[in-house]
Amino acid sequence: MLERIPYRGWNTAYRLSNGTVELIVLADVGPRIISYRFIGGENQLHEVEADTGQLGRSDFRLYGGHRLWVSPELESTYFPDNVPVEVSEQGNKVRFTAPVEESPPGKSLQKDFEVELASSGSEVSVIHRLTNHNRSAIQLAPWAPTMLRPGGKGILPLPPKAAMDKDHYRSVGVLAMWSFTDLADSRWVFGTEYIQLNQLSEPTGRFKEQMCGIYNPAGWGAYYRDGHLFVKRAPVIAGARYPDFGCNFEVFTNPDFLELETLGPLQELGPKESIVHSEHWWLFSNVPNGAGDDWVRSDIISLIENQTSSLEID
Repeated sequence: MLERIPYRGWNTAYRLSNGTVELIVLADVGPRIISYRFIGGENQLHEVEADTGQLGRSDFRLYGGHRLWVSPELESTYFPDNVPVEVSEQGNKVRFTAPVEESPPGKSLQKDFEVELASSGSEVSVIHRLTNHNRSAIQLAPWAPTMLRPGGKGILPLPPKAAMDKDHYRSVGVLAMWSFTDLADSRWVFGTEYIQLNQLSEPTGRFKEQMCGIYNPAGWGAYYRDGHLFVKRAPVIAGARYPDFGCNFEVFTNPDFLELETLGPLQELGPKESIVHSEHWWLFSNVPNGAGDDWVRSDIISLIENQTSSLEID
């Protein structure tokens, strides 16, 4: 079911629901997927209270939820998306298209995403698109950050492990760090098979923010909070050149939220050309809490594999 609704001070938002979960997408700004929840349950996405219901102005606002950005991170990444977007229905899909980013610091890019909610269950498909309206080619990669409620932990799988032999001489992945990344920070949990990053409202480490990026051949990331598990998958293109030294997944946290991010390959985008980046989401409830790799293997992996085993991501 699709309905147009007001939402928290904004006049125009769209609610997609199937009796199990609901999505709310803002159309007065953004676009943003601002809410993803079980019917009657708590929003699993983070909302920035100071930005709620805001319109116009030339300063960038996060708003919260899920957005489409452009990598590498430059001033133009923070182009303010504070004006209404165009909405069109295409069967079971709803497309949200922002105006072309023509004024500084924009680079004449246009962003849109197409959202489809499965007829049952919790699966969501988000197809992101960047179109170049500049007269020159631009090198970029699509970047899709999802802001999640505080108090949980992000989970990323590491590349498969094997003993060193003549078939395993080469490196299998990358761990990218930022100037504020501190691997001794207690929010990090590094296991043999998984990285976990805890979101804390009062971190005690040197920096309030923490972030890392990896090359993630499994193509999924997750966030656990209070019995709920949010999972998203994105395609992995072997041999492609990804941003940030080769990262296709990144995780960021600060005292307010945790962000789970996917990236597409870097590409030279010519005039009038578009690049597409897809994600699929799932939401699970009544998931036991735990710690370390054993918990992920016993309580998390089976949920992901059961839901995504037949999924084909282009």
